[in-house]
Amino acid sequence: MNKLIYHQAARNWNEALPLGNGRIGAMVFGGIETEHLQLNEDTLWSGEPRNWNNPGAKEKLLQVREHLSNGEYTEATDASLHMMGPYNESYLPFGHLFLAFRHGQIAHNYERNLDIKNAVSRVVYQIGDVTYKREYFISHPDQALIIRLEVSNPGKLNFTAKLSSDLLHQTCWLDDQLIMQGLAPEHVVPSYYNLSDPIQYGDWDTSTAMRFEGRLSAVIDTGRMLVNQDGLHIDGATTVTLIFCSATSFCGFDKKPLRAREEIANEVSRNLDLVKQYNFNVLYHRHVEDHRSLFDRVSLDIGGEKYDADLPTDLRIEKNGARDAGLIELLFQYGRYLLIASSRRGTQPANLQGIWNAEIRPPWSSNWTLNINTQMNYWHAETTNLSECHTPLFGFIRDLSVNGAETSKVNYGTEGWTAHHNADIWRQSAPVGDFGQDGKPVWALWPMGGAWLCQHLWEHFEFNQDRGFLREVAYPLMKGAAEFCLSWSFLNSDGYLVTAPSTSPEHRFIAPNGELADVSVGATMDISIMWDLFTNCIAAIDVLEIDDDFRQSLVAAQSRLLPMQIGKQGRLQEWSHDFNDEDTNHRHVSHLFGVYPGKQLTAAKNQLFFNAAERSLEIRGDEGTGWSLAWKVCLWARFANGNRALKLMSNLLKLVKDESLNYHKGGVYANLLDAHPPFQIDGNFGITTGIAELLLQSHEGYIHLLPALPDAWPNGSARGLRARGGFEVSFQWAECRLQSIEIISHCGGECIVVTGGLEKVLEINEKIPFIRIEHGKIRFNTVSGGIYFIN
Repeated sequence: MNKLIYHQAARNWNEALPLGNGRIGAMVFGGIETEHLQLNEDTLWSGEPRNWNNPGAKEKLLQVREHLSNGEYTEATDASLHMMGPYNESYLPFGHLFLAFRHGQIAHNYERNLDIKNAVSRVVYQIGDVTYKREYFISHPDQALIIRLEVSNPGKLNFTAKLSSDLLHQTCWLDDQLIMQGLAPEHVVPSYYNLSDPIQYGDWDTSTAMRFEGRLSAVIDTGRMLVNQDGLHIDGATTVTLIFCSATSFCGFDKKPLRAREEIANEVSRNLDLVKQYNFNVLYHRHVEDHRSLFDRVSLDIGGEKYDADLPTDLRIEKNGARDAGLIELLFQYGRYLLIASSRRGTQPANLQGIWNAEIRPPWSSNWTLNINTQMNYWHAETTNLSECHTPLFGFIRDLSVNGAETSKVNYGTEGWTAHHNADIWRQSAPVGDFGQDGKPVWALWPMGGAWLCQHLWEHFEFNQDRGFLREVAYPLMKGAAEFCLSWSFLNSDGYLVTAPSTSPEHRFIAPNGELADVSVGATMDISIMWDLFTNCIAAIDVLEIDDDFRQSLVAAQSRLLPMQIGKQGRLQEWSHDFNDEDTNHRHVSHLFGVYPGKQLTAAKNQLFFNAAERSLEIRGDEGTGWSLAWKVCLWARFANGNRALKLMSNLLKLVKDESLNYHKGGVYANLLDAHPPFQIDGNFGITTGIAELLLQSHEGYIHLLPALPDAWPNGSARGLRARGGFEVSFQWAECRLQSIEIISHCGGECIVVTGGLEKVLEINEKIPFIRIEHGKIRFNTVSGGIYFIN
């Protein structure tokens, strides 16, 4: 059952339920006497475009590299502090919608839920003999938050609605619309950076920071509605439909947000009037049809033991955890639901918290963190059949490449474009850290963000085979990132291409002098990302039949990349030298990029380093933050160890109540949102990916079914998962063996299937032409739109 269920209202934000349409977000608390919806809008950020590049970094680069060539790692770390720029800006909360009821009696038979199949939240309770019902959804087709309130006894619905914000704002009314207008800060200092004046506003009338406006109106059947300075008042109604619309002054990543207030007001008012033309049933069905056109593409039944689905979700997590197969299925679909709710065509991509944030100084500025977190948000977009939800990320990469080209030139004197570990709505591309006053090179001085993001462009092509997208969008961006890598890397004394300064994101090492150091030469992740990017660019050139000279330069560079090495304990080295770790159990496993999300290391292609990577993961251990556990699940899936992956899911599916006791220990909150803690959405997205990887992999050029099935899931089925090559795959298994397969070919071409140990194909649809069975692989040609069955 695709529902989150609770028998009490949310006591805090981590118990509220998320709704969204990609642009507007809301956390629904479900209060009885006072209902609270915390609101967000995806373009409401502090600040404006500015110059964050550091011309002095170019000179320091030479100094840092000289220190590194002499083995002076701590000196190189100190010098690299001066290669940074300012901190980026923060994603902000829009405001609050409060509904104050006048019940006067204690409620009973309370239930609230989130129906992720239909993207609707509901609250039901009784007071005396009167039943109160509410339904909430945020419509993508109509770009509005809709709340339907009903009461069983005619005329018993009485409440007052108010809008407010934690940002500078003022409220007023016009006709039947309650209006809130606000102003964002001109700068917000990250929560981990202590300054005396961390939230800096300009003048209300002259500030060039972001402005925003929200409007609320209602449609009632009976009774009376009054709007005044105290709010929107409803008396004596039986059914009420509340409609909320919003907008900001954002007009592009490279422009000051200077849309006129009148223009914003007209947009919001016009949209509100358009929505009010439809009755509630029409709005509801338009919303549900739109959501389910995406959500219904995939279904999953992993068999196993399923406990009471009607049990409140928080109790279900606490009592059963990953032993409850139904809870794992819900968690899988929840990740898909959250991506649909936070990333739609024309919106900003999902940030560190999707689109849900209640704080002016949110954790890590609620930005886009490019050394794993943003990428993890989109790992499941293709595999779980949500390719359209991937598109906001591509626009983000395009914008980032514009600013990143300037950073490449100014900071490093290199070609192409680069991005570092943090970005904001203004597409900041330089390393952050207040010009070295507070930042740390170990997380900031990492220019591989653009190269890693380009993997998503190639993956989108791999899954959809859209040559127009490859030619016009993907390849130019991939080429620019590759040009940076070619220009940034250099030959070491042994004739290998390396990078410097180089970090393994957020993990320091112990230098030979016994001190901790941040930067070195040719960290494994740098080289792995470059290998991946060069490989994908070469493949793109071959598909498009262009750019042969550039292809030759990539082939030559790839052959010279610093080889991987195996260090003590048989593990894959994280750095080019076998340094000791700062933290043996560190949450990042960056040096395993070549296993997942990359494809450089496989058992078939390089058993030696594949085994060393697996040894590294064993040494890292099974603890970690929520997103770290999710990444490890994906890695254990690639290592074909489903039981180990399920063990990590057990660590993830632990209820977090007191964050102070769980920092860096992962888990989930009562609303199933991932806990770092605090909340980060990447763990939700990453675990959905990991579950899909346990059941289907296609990174080696063929469809591999049940590559890492846990023993606890002996019987089950999956429908609608996607594989590279444009294939949509549905299959059933029993006693850990496949029973039937259905493959839809969306693009034509040869299909190769590995059946997870199936010795004999019992029956093959006679319509499959040119069938061959070789070494456990079924090979056949397909036509676009063809459906193929193997039983």
